[in-house]
Order: sequence, then structure tokens, then C-alpha cells
Amino acid sequence: MIFSKRLAFLLVLALLTPGIHGAQAETVSWQDRDLGKSQAFSMASSMSDEELLGQVFMIGFKGPGADSTILRWIREKHIGGVKIFGWNGEDLKVLAGAAGTMQQTAAESGQGIPLFIATDQEGGWVRHVKGETSITPGNMGIAAGGLPYDAYRTGKLIGAELRALGINMNFAPTVDVYVNPEAHVIGPRSFSSNPSTVAVMAQAYYHGMRSEGIISTAKHFPGHGNADEDSHGFLPIINDDIETLMERDLLPYRMLIPEGLPAIMTGHLAFPALTGDATPASLSKKLIHDLLRLRLGFNGLVITDDLRMSGAQQGGESIPQAAEAALRAGNDMIMISLDSRLHQRVWDHLHRVLETDPDFREILRNAVTRILTIKEEYLNRPWSVPLEPDPTILDKAIPADTEYLFQQACRAITAVADKSLPLDPSAKILLAGQLGGFFREGKRRFPASDSFDFAYTPFYSAPPGAVEGIISRAGRYEYLVFLLATPGSAEVLSEVVRKAPELKPRIVIISVLTPVYLFSMDWVDTALAAYGTGDESFAAAFAALAGEFIPRGKLPVSKASFGE
Repeated sequence: MIFSKRLAFLLVLALLTPGIHGAQAETVSWQDRDLGKSQAFSMASSMSDEELLGQVFMIGFKGPGADSTILRWIREKHIGGVKIFGWNGEDLKVLAGAAGTMQQTAAESGQGIPLFIATDQEGGWVRHVKGETSITPGNMGIAAGGLPYDAYRTGKLIGAELRALGINMNFAPTVDVYVNPEAHVIGPRSFSSNPSTVAVMAQAYYHGMRSEGIISTAKHFPGHGNADEDSHGFLPIINDDIETLMERDLLPYRMLIPEGLPAIMTGHLAFPALTGDATPASLSKKLIHDLLRLRLGFNGLVITDDLRMSGAQQGGESIPQAAEAALRAGNDMIMISLDSRLHQRVWDHLHRVLETDPDFREILRNAVTRILTIKEEYLNRPWSVPLEPDPTILDKAIPADTEYLFQQACRAITAVADKSLPLDPSAKILLAGQLGGFFREGKRRFPASDSFDFAYTPFYSAPPGAVEGIISRAGRYEYLVFLLATPGSAEVLSEVVRKAPELKPRIVIISVLTPVYLFSMDWVDTALAAYGTGDESFAAAFAALAGEFIPRGKLPVSKASFGE
């Protein structure tokens, strides 16, 4: 049985609980005992150095199944969590089986403490678990529709799919306030450039996920929305002062924390006006302990973004050194994607510190107390995510509700400019873009249309041949319906109109992801913003283009919000 060792573990815990020292121990089990904070502290205090250290690790594995390496780390190191990345998430039945195997291994090892099994399933653009999972219109699409109910329903829908897979923790909602047009890595992952909108939608999204037993993790503290670089490759420097952050970037956290938000992810972002140097927020005691813990009053779980990201190492620290700094700064868990050799190097470094520094053991004991408190709150309830998911239900549970997603996508569609709306379904149209759903839905609504497909990469610049290919074809059509999705596609379109300005009156734009690229195209007279890249979002966009409904979505961002 998966709970067999938990029973023995909790019997030991009962003997450690104040008030029952020499008395008859109460018979308890993991699944039916309330493990309050004081008992979590007692449990953490009773752990060996290795058990404490294991609980603060959240690591990835090569997958797709649970390989011998990750099972050995669970069995021998008693790690606290496993992160599911995109390379693990293509085959859903294999993934569900892996989740069950990993939880079974945890239950039969050490004190039988269940794992956090986490992923990034934000909705929209970021979707690490793929396969047949839903592609929602995304956060910005939710805000364009204007209904907090859509945020709640999206959180619940994503949560239901994760629940069926045995994934109990989601690194969402993204609560970054999108105020810098150069924040490409955030873009449509944000709800809006309005802090109040972000806060309200994030609250609803969180409650939707909680209704399915999912541990929500708001990110990227203290805010990635004014960064002009990607922390995967650089350390963004954000020169905002504390007054600005409190009223803008931190407003969503200030509203979520009193609602019981269980976890927050720290970002690899520097705020020199707050810290006096370029220490990443993820490694900064001033930002985590002083600001997040003391000033904002957050007592839940704090976890780093992946420490393999370049933004965590810009001070010259090795990853093992960054892991130590992260824990000393106030993070409770360190996330390290791959690989097992790096995991071991980090383990060895932290174990040496633990052996020689009593203060570091105290830091880990407090961290593990918070980890165990969240695990008990979410993983030991009648409504908890099953520790052994049933792969046979996946075909019914995933995707969750495509009809609802289409309705939500229709609410999101925004007419940025509408001179040529609607288009005649029999019109001679050239579809030019990058994504399969765009062409499928375009051909379905406009059967006489032709297609010109150009590469999605490079992301930031025009792919070779795209500009010339469009110009050589577009003159033969009444309309050029262009998919605007990335900085690269924006460059393609700008070059097309620079080299062939006579095409401007024929161009109709469907914008997905962030609509900010439209702000530099004052000449555009027909454009729809759809935000999402799933089939439902493209179906809604082309339905609006064909005049099947009047789009009533509102842009969640504006030139004014970017200081333009």
C-alpha cells in the first residue's frame, strides 16, 4: 500500500508531539491526521541532515518515464519535489504512470512523505504538459474578455487536467504586470498592464486551481513585467523604487497573500534601488526575507526559478553556491532542472555546509517546516490530487472543455481596427503566417484562400525568404491576412510594407500572443487581437473576420501603459 510507511512515520511523530511524551501514543495515519505547524516543526526537528536537505530539492529528470536516476534520488535522498518539463510531457499516459511510480517510491522510502509534482501549465503560451491538454486563450485573452469568471474557470480547467495526471503543483498564475514592451518573455503570460486587473484575475485563477486541489505558485517575485531582457539568458536590471513596486508589481501579491496563496516563485531579476547591488531577487535576503516575509507577511512556501538559468549566476557564483545563497536568502526550495551530475554537485556542497554550520541547519529546519505544512494542507485531504493517478480516465478528462474554450476565445477577440470587417467568405485571400492552427481555421472559414507559411524561428528577426515570398504573391489577392505573433513576424510585416507600400490597403492582421507590435503600425486599418494560439482562438478570430459575431474584447495593454 502506498501509505504503509506513512503510518509508521506518523506513529513516531505522535511520540514527538508535545503533551503525549510518556502517554499512550495516538494511532494516526498520513491521510486522516491534521498536521499543524507545530507538528511540522517537530517533524523537521527530528529529521537527519540528509532528510532535511532532500526536502528542499525540486529537480527535473530526462523522462518521459520515471527513470532509475530520479527514482534513486527519491528513494535515497528523500527529495521534496519533482518538476515536469516539456520533454517529460508529450505522452500523457506515460506521464501519469511516472507520477504514480514516483509517489509510490516516496511512500516506501524514509518517512513516506509525498512529493510535490510540479509543472508550468500557465495556459496559453506556456504549457509544459502537452499531448492532448488544452491550449487556453491565455492570461491576456482572459483579461481582454473582462470576466474574472473566465480566470476562475481557466484555473479550474487546467487544474482538472493536472489532477488527472497526478500533478499537484502548478507554477501559475503569472502575476507580472506587463509595463515594458521589451518584456517579450512575459508578454501574453501577463493578464494586463493594469495592476488591479492582474490582481483580480490572478485571485480568481488561484481559486479555480485550488478547487481542484492544485498548489498555486504565483510568479515571478517581485515582478518580471518591466524587464527588457530574458532571465533565462541574462540578469535583467530593473531600476524601479519600492514605492513603484508596492503600487504596481507587488499589488497582486498583496491581494493574493491574504487569500491564502500557498507558494511564490522568486525571479532571477536585479532591483538595485532596493538592494544596493545587482544581486538577483532569487538570492536576495532583502527581497525575500525583509520584503516578502516581513513587510508583505507571506508565511507560505518560496521556491526559486530554475537555478540553471543564467540570471541566477551573474555574480560569478557557481550553481552550488547560488543554491546555498538562495536558501540563506529565504527560499524554502531550490529548483534545478537537469542533470543528475549537477544535482549531485549541489547536494555535496550543501551537505558540507550543513555539517559545519549550525545556523544553516536552522535555516533548513524552518524551510522544511513550511514545506511539510503545505504538503499536509494540500496532499492530505479528501479533495487532494490522487497520489496514484488512473491513466484509464485520461481520454475522458483531457481535454477538459473545448466548447467552453471557444466561447472564452470569442469573448477575448478585440477589434483593434475594423475598416474591412467583415470579409466576404468568397474573397480571394492569401494567408501568411507561422502556426498550423492559423491555416487550418483560415481555410475552413475562407475555403478559396491560399497559404504562405514561413518559419517561427528566429523569434526576434525575420526568417530568410519570408519578405520576398509574401511580396511576390500578395499582389494577386484581394486581401493579405497576416498572422502577427512574434518580433520576427513583426519585422517581416514591416519590411513587406516598406518594400511594397501599395499592399497596405489589402493587409488584414490577426494578432496572437501580445498585441504590442501593433502599436508601432499606425497604418493598419483592419486588425483583430486573438491572444491565444490554440485552435479555439483561431476559430474565434476567423469567425469574427467572417462576420459571424461582433468582437467586443478590450485591449488589456495600451501605449500609455508603456509610457509611449
